[in-house]
Amino acid sequence: MIVRPGRDRRAVLHRGPSGASRAPGREVIVIGGGIAGLSAALCLAERGVSVRLLERERTWGGRARSWDLGEGRSMSRGFHAFFRQYYTLRSLLRRTDPALGMLEDIGDYPLQRAGGARDSFRGIPRTPPWSVAAFALRSESFPLRELAGVDVPAALALLRAEFPASFSAHDGEDAASFLDRLRFPDQARHLALEVFARSFFADPSQFSAGELVGMFHTYFMGSAEGLIFDVPSDSYSPTLWDPLVRALRSHGGEARTGTAVDGVHEAGDGRLLVRTASEELTADAVVVAADPRTARRLIAGMDRPRRAAGPEDGWAASVAAQRNAPPFAVQRLWWDRPVAAEAPAFLGTSGFGPLDNVTVLDRFEGTARRWSAAHGGSVVELHAYALTGHTPAQDDAVRRELRAQLERLHPELRGAVPVHEEWLVQEDCPLIGTGEWARRPTVTTPDRRVVLAGDWLRTDEPVALMERAALTGLQAANALLEGWGAAGHDWWSVPMSGVLRSPARAAARRSGRRARA
Repeated sequence: MIVRPGRDRRAVLHRGPSGASRAPGREVIVIGGGIAGLSAALCLAERGVSVRLLERERTWGGRARSWDLGEGRSMSRGFHAFFRQYYTLRSLLRRTDPALGMLEDIGDYPLQRAGGARDSFRGIPRTPPWSVAAFALRSESFPLRELAGVDVPAALALLRAEFPASFSAHDGEDAASFLDRLRFPDQARHLALEVFARSFFADPSQFSAGELVGMFHTYFMGSAEGLIFDVPSDSYSPTLWDPLVRALRSHGGEARTGTAVDGVHEAGDGRLLVRTASEELTADAVVVAADPRTARRLIAGMDRPRRAAGPEDGWAASVAAQRNAPPFAVQRLWWDRPVAAEAPAFLGTSGFGPLDNVTVLDRFEGTARRWSAAHGGSVVELHAYALTGHTPAQDDAVRRELRAQLERLHPELRGAVPVHEEWLVQEDCPLIGTGEWARRPTVTTPDRRVVLAGDWLRTDEPVALMERAALTGLQAANALLEGWGAAGHDWWSVPMSGVLRSPARAAARRSGRRARA
């Protein structure tokens, strides 16, 4: 009997490669201990591969890591929502807790517009298209007088999406232009762009329309899981990722933090050499699961045969052409007084300057809750997703503006004093731009010994963010295992086609394309 990963009866099971149950004697180095690297490392170790996992930072989790500050406080790179349709990520976490007891439902996903209206996804049907209809009828973001101007055939095309074809169908088009073409109501645009598209750390005018279509499908119009998510019950690294590293070690794997990789080269015997600041390691294969900028640097520095230009050169150029998104900022404040009791644990915002969301961490995170109980205050995190053109000289101005916007939402904090404050600006997230979808890099490379993993890669499945990281890690492991004649891992995805398209016909078309390829 097939056990489905969630409530969606249309979820799709993808079979991994078949073969021997184990691949003993093989050695792999995984570069990067984020979600993609952890996923690849565990999937390989579970098949008997000897794995070394190398992470540059001092804690595990990559862009979803946390670190201890002492005095009962911790810090992270910002709020992450663990949606119910993140099937691969949740399967990864089940390696250490099948019941996912480390995650908890915080209730709602409210979205607040500066004009005063607030939208919620709680209490509406979760199965499309009824979810879409119910939300549109209930939400003030879809006034009936403006809905009359929507390009209905174009809008209905969202319910007829078919992946991966729908990605390519929007090559060269950005998210803002796509919604212009659909004649989306102005307030609804804020939901689609300011709240959702910016969560990909991109300005909507630079963000892929195909990716936006995939996002609509994944989170709302194609999946029956709904916009319901869970959060970790405490700080990310000790709660989620450290147990996975212990599981890796239980399979005989080696895992190190504080280890930056300088380069990947030929070892001279058909193996690969990975050089760090203090040693040289060799392996049969390498998984490059580093952040996008580091991955590009390592790939650019790899040894290549001196020959006439060929497919490998085009691949290297496609990797080099990838870009990072604008910087994002996280401001965490430990206040001397609590926020209002009725305030939601998480609030997405639109029209509040650079502020994209507010998280009251002591509502669900154990470390913050204990600090709040001991000091009588609240731990609040502010997140600005895409600070286009930002420079360090602007940090103080952005911090003040975020604080001012917080007081608009939480007037009870006017005059409050932050006991502690942490400020973080990073620029290491991928930009999923408007370029040709088929030219984006994938997990496999021209060198069968080198595979990639990370949320900057192209996948046929309409997944994104943490789920794309987990999935590409699994697929990277599968690619190596298949090459060694070993069985890979199955995975699930949200439906590959919209609710107005026949799944059987869509699957037949995809099979036909694979056969022709």
